[in-house]
Amino acid sequence: MGRLSTSSKKSKVTSAEDMSSTAYGLGGVQLQDRRQVTFRTVELLRTLVGNTKWKNASQLMILLRGIGKELNAAGGGKEPAIANIVRRIMSSVRDEVANAEAQEATQMIKKQKELDDVNMEGGMEPIDEEGVHSFKNKSTYKGKSSSSESQVSRNLSLASMLWAHPQHLTHLKRTDSSNSATRAIRSDSFSSVDSGSGMHLSSNENDFPPTFYQKWQNLRPAVMEAIQEIMLDLEDLHKNIDDTASSHIHTGEVILTYSRSKTVESFLKAAAKKRQFQVIVCEGAPHFGGHSMAKSLADAGIDTTVIHDSAAFAIMARVNKVLLPAHAVLANGGLIAPSGCHMIALAAAHNSVPLVCLTGMYKLCPTYPHEGQDTLQDLVSPYSIVDYAELNDRIKSEVEFVNPVHDYIPPQTIGLYVTNIGAFQPSYIYRLLAEYYHQDDWEAFE
Repeated sequence: MGRLSTSSKKSKVTSAEDMSSTAYGLGGVQLQDRRQVTFRTVELLRTLVGNTKWKNASQLMILLRGIGKELNAAGGGKEPAIANIVRRIMSSVRDEVANAEAQEATQMIKKQKELDDVNMEGGMEPIDEEGVHSFKNKSTYKGKSSSSESQVSRNLSLASMLWAHPQHLTHLKRTDSSNSATRAIRSDSFSSVDSGSGMHLSSNENDFPPTFYQKWQNLRPAVMEAIQEIMLDLEDLHKNIDDTASSHIHTGEVILTYSRSKTVESFLKAAAKKRQFQVIVCEGAPHFGGHSMAKSLADAGIDTTVIHDSAAFAIMARVNKVLLPAHAVLANGGLIAPSGCHMIALAAAHNSVPLVCLTGMYKLCPTYPHEGQDTLQDLVSPYSIVDYAELNDRIKSEVEFVNPVHDYIPPQTIGLYVTNIGAFQPSYIYRLLAEYYHQDDWEAFE
C-alpha cells in the first residue's frame, strides 16, 4: 500500500551497474517512485469520493477517516505521504464547508439589508436584529453562540489572511468555558470509524459542527476540484522545485549530497543549465546509490566526484552547500532522511556549512518526535547488509546487527527547506501545517 519496501525477502543488489539502471533504497531493493505512489493514492481517493453516495460533509469526512485508517493499517504507516494526502483532502472538505457557510451568511445579510432599506423608505421601524438574525445560531458548536455575520467579517480580516483557515481564528475567540467543551469535542472526534466493524456514523453529536450535516449543493464538485489541484501539484512537483535551482546554487560552488535522490538529481541538472559548479557525492555504502547518482550527473556534464562516506567530515571544509533529500518533514522542523544523512548534517553543522533539504509539500507530516529518534528510524532486517551464511556461530550470538532505514535530523542543523511552493526555514514549518491540515485531523489515523 505504498511503503517503499526494504524487506529482506527481496534479492540484494551486488553491482553498481545494476544500481545505475533503476532506483534502489538503502535496503538494496528496487523502489517505486514515491511521487507516483502518492499520485496513485490521490487517484484512489478521487475515485472513492466521486463514486460513493455520501449526502453531506460529515459522511464524507467519516469516509475519508475510514480510508485513511485502512491505508495506515495496511502498511501506509511506513509511508507518511499517504496519510498526508488524506489529511489534506479532509482539510479541503472543511474549507469548502466554511466557504459555503460564509457565502450563505453573506447572502442572508445582503437580503436583510435590502429589506431594512425598503422598510426605512416606507417609514417603518427597523426590525429587531436579534430576532431577524436568529438563523446565525445554526452554524455554531454546542454551547457556543457565534453569528454568521462574524464569520463573514472574519474571512475578510487581516487575521484570517495570516491564519489562512477560519477555524484557527474561531479557536482563538472562544472563551475558557467553550475551550473545555471544544477539547472534549476534539478528543472524541479522533475515533469515529471502527475499522473492525466497517464505516458508520458516530453517536457523538458534537463530532462535527451542525453545518457538516447540511446538504450543500456545490460541495461534491468543489471537493473534486480540490483533489484535482492536489494532483496537479504532484505532477508539477519537480518542475516547481527545479525553477528555483539557480537561486540556491551559484557559479563555482562545491555542492555535497548523499547517496541517490531523484529530487536532488533533477535539481542539480536544472542548476547546471545556468551555472558551473562541482558536486561531491557520498557513495552511500553498503549499497552505493551514490555511484549511480554520480554517473547520472556526469552524463549531464556536471563535474562530479564520489567519496567514501567516512571522508565527508574531512571534505566538508571545502564544501559551500549540502543538499539532502527527505523521507518526511516533521512538525517541529526536523527531518527524516535516508540513513547516513545525520552524519552529514553533523559534519555540516560543525563546519558552519548551510544544509538545504529538497522536498515536496506532500512529505510534510503533523508529527512531533516526542519518543526520540530511535522510534523514527524504521529498523529492518540486516540481511541486505550481512550474509548470515558467511558468519560463524560466535559472531551470530555475540554481535547485534542494526540496520536503520532512516535518520532523524534535528531542526537546529537544517538551514532551509526548498519545496514546490517556496523556501522556508525549519521554524516556519508549524505555519505550513496550519495551511495544509486541520488540527482535528492530525491524529485521525492513529
